Order: sequence, then structure tokens, then C-alpha cells
Amino acid sequence: MQKPLVVKGLRKAYGGTIAVNALDIEVSSGEIFGLLGHNGAGKTTAIECILGVKKRDGGSVELLGMHPETDRRTVFEKVGVQFQESHYQDKIRVSELCGVTASLFKHPAQWQPLLKTFGLSGMEKRMVTELSGGERQRLSVILALIPNPDIVFLDELTTGLDTKARRDVWKLLETLKKRGLTVLLTSHYMDEVEALCDRVCILKRGNAMITGSISAVTAASPCQTFEDAYLWFSGEEDGEHENISNVVME
Repeated sequence: MQKPLVVKGLRKAYGGTIAVNALDIEVSSGEIFGLLGHNGAGKTTAIECILGVKKRDGGSVELLGMHPETDRRTVFEKVGVQFQESHYQDKIRVSELCGVTASLFKHPAQWQPLLKTFGLSGMEKRMVTELSGGERQRLSVILALIPNPDIVFLDELTTGLDTKARRDVWKLLETLKKRGLTVLLTSHYMDEVEALCDRVCILKRGNAMITGSISAVTAASPCQTFEDAYLWFSGEEDGEHENISNVVME
């Protein structure tokens, strides 16, 4: 079976600074895959290159068996995207934005139930600019799910949500996963990663330090918990472990 996402040797540099270096990722259908790392590790740049938003300097990307640069229109129909920083036009209501988004796709999801799930029910007439930061974050996830995508990219999906809202989002993603939705997400919440992700890739300065399941990544470190293992591989706690790179655990 063809994998929804295959990335080989992805490279992106800005001048003399390498943002993503020889990244290899394969994501299976119905899998929730976590792309992890501290701020500046290369997560968002990698996603933007995968989507064709930014031109990569090297490597190849197959997204749902297509090339995002040349098959942009078809890819657009089948991929959902939510970035941590989203910008919307002024003076548009929540219902208008959801309705316009749904009109762009052949078989959109019903957005009203999504508003309820994400705690925005009753805010249909609110201007998007009047929403709080957390409410706009939830709206951006809803917009990514409206296309009824085969694969969705979620960048820090539960930032700004309270505990109950986060758990509700987790349950929704688990339900969508059972229906075959493939998810690539970034998150700084390791409890979220442990609850949702089948496998993860931890980046450090653009390099893949390790790829594998939560248990495999933890076992490959000297740590007892996944959160500590993440800190060890990502180098968030200190600047050590420079000699660790490209460990793959299946």
C-alpha cells in the first residue's frame, strides 16, 4: 500500500544556515506521526517544504503519491493544514470563514459539529478578530479539518486550550484516525505526544536524531520516561550529545 507521506533527503538552508538536513520520513496510512524538537529545530520549515510552501534545496517529497509543487491543485483537495500562526482577513465572521473554506472543497466536513467539539459553538457570528488567541487556535484546527482531508498537518494544535478542550481534541483525532485519517503533528506537550503518536522523529538543529515509537525512543536513551528522553535527544536541557544522529527505531 502506498504511504501517504514519503520524504527522502529533504534539505533546506537559509544562506549558510542549514534549517533541515537530509531528513527522511515515511508516514503510514492512519498513523499519527510526531515531528518534535525545540523552537528553531526545523519542524515548521520541514512541513513548509513538504507542502511545497517553501522550495526545498534538495531531496524528494511524495505526498499522497503526488508531488506538492507540480500537483498543487489535487494535493490541495486532499490535505488539511493548520499552522501555529494563522492570519485571516479583517471583518469576517466565524461562520463566514468556515462557510467560505467549505465551499472550496468537493466533499467538506460539516463545520457546525466541529465548532461544538472545539468549544466554539455559539460564536458563529463573532468576528474572527474578536476571538482570543486560544479561540483562534481552535478555529485554525477546524479549518484544517473542513476539507475532509486524507492527511492533515497540525502545528502545535492544542496551544492555548484548557485541559478539557485538549482532551476533547485528542478524542476527536483518535476517532478520525480510526476512520483512516493520517496526521503529522508538532507539539511541545509530551503528554499529548505520548497519548496520540504512533511514532515520532526528534529534530535537533535540522538533523533527525531518532525516529521510532515512544517506547523505542525511550529505550534508546538513558532515561526512564519519554519526556526525559525527548529532552536528552533534542538537547533542550543542555548542549551535550552532539555525537548522536540519525538513529532509527522501528
